[in-house]
Amino acid sequence: MLKTFLTGILILIAGVSMARPKPEKIFPYKYSTAKLDNGLSVVLVPMESPGLVSYYSVVRTGSRDEWEPGKSGFAHFFEHMMFRGTDKYPGPVYDGLITSLGADANAYTSDDLTVFHLNFASDDLEKVIELESDRFQNLKYDVREFQTESGAVYGEYRKGRTSPWEVAFEKLQDMAFLKHTYKHTTIGFEQDIKDMPNMYDYSISFFKRYYRPENVVILVVGDFKKDNVLKLIKKYYSSWQPGYVSPQITPEPPQTQERSAVVSYPGKTLPLLVVSYKGDAFDVNNKNILSSVLIGDLAFGETSDIYKKLVLKEQKVQFIQADFGFSRDPKLLYIYSMVKDPKDVEYVKNEIYKTLSNFQNILVDNKKLNDLKKKERYSFLMHLDTPDNVAGFLPQFITLTGGIDVVDRLYSGLDKVTPEDILQAAKYYFMPEKRNVVLVRGEN
Repeated sequence: MLKTFLTGILILIAGVSMARPKPEKIFPYKYSTAKLDNGLSVVLVPMESPGLVSYYSVVRTGSRDEWEPGKSGFAHFFEHMMFRGTDKYPGPVYDGLITSLGADANAYTSDDLTVFHLNFASDDLEKVIELESDRFQNLKYDVREFQTESGAVYGEYRKGRTSPWEVAFEKLQDMAFLKHTYKHTTIGFEQDIKDMPNMYDYSISFFKRYYRPENVVILVVGDFKKDNVLKLIKKYYSSWQPGYVSPQITPEPPQTQERSAVVSYPGKTLPLLVVSYKGDAFDVNNKNILSSVLIGDLAFGETSDIYKKLVLKEQKVQFIQADFGFSRDPKLLYIYSMVKDPKDVEYVKNEIYKTLSNFQNILVDNKKLNDLKKKERYSFLMHLDTPDNVAGFLPQFITLTGGIDVVDRLYSGLDKVTPEDILQAAKYYFMPEKRNVVLVRGEN
């Protein structure tokens, strides 16, 4: 029934005449929002999913918020530490209860957010709310547990260094940012992680400043009655005391010249080339930002000229892709590729520059642009078929704006992007002085 409903939505969108106004509402489910007296925000999305619920706790803190020198890595650390438990439900007890419920619990961290999520049967909703509210308010761990977990984080860092891509992006961010906290990757600087076992007291401070109700959004999607869920959330979270302290993040100064680096990887790898440009903080009203999202696919997607040339026809690269995503502060627009022959690196790099130059000087075909917009809407809607898929799409927008109203405005804004907007955005972003380039070469 859900697929039939979504198909109907798509037919409606596709069938609207160009002369008539586009539908403003894209997100296909009704939702409600609430805010508790302590500042905790709640987003409830009931949907047809018999017996299934997804429960997301979105903490609007990521590695971006690690502004104090020598203290990077703690946002990711708490992704781990939050499973250590409380006096009421110690870690093993929490794990056992989650298992007994047949729930699927996990977490992830990025530059801008940390997310804890569970999928479970709707009959267990109150128990899950109790468990989650308890660990967010009453997390407890001793020095020994802290040191054990921080040691595990350093092990994860070292494992990550076995990937040449980790090496590439660690160097890129360190080089591209001089002041802003995007300078370090999500896992943090190695020296900070090595020293983490000595920072037990600081970890307590980090938790008390950032894991506060004003900085968290509870997102519930699936089979439930919204009034009942809101009542339960008020019951279990209302005692959570506010106290969020904003990070003191230094804005990144404008970049005035190109930066580049060649990194040696201690192992075998084909050359990895990453070309990036300084972008802007997410703003749904900024046409340059909306246009850049479409440029990524138009210029470097699987139907693009450069993909057909370098991947299919000449077979110079294993792949070429772009990631022109959204971020809370100005970050990077990435183009990355794995080159088959070291002798072709300069050729591939120049092809990337040539592609971007074409978008700065030639208007993109209007039909091609409109086809991409339809594809983006179709892909978005067809992915919204389960509570977890719906909930999994939303934390980024919750972090960027505090809610999900922006989703409709985003797709409405993308619909209005013109070939002229694409050209203007390309001229604005893809300038040599905004460029950062990293090449990783294998030693063997």
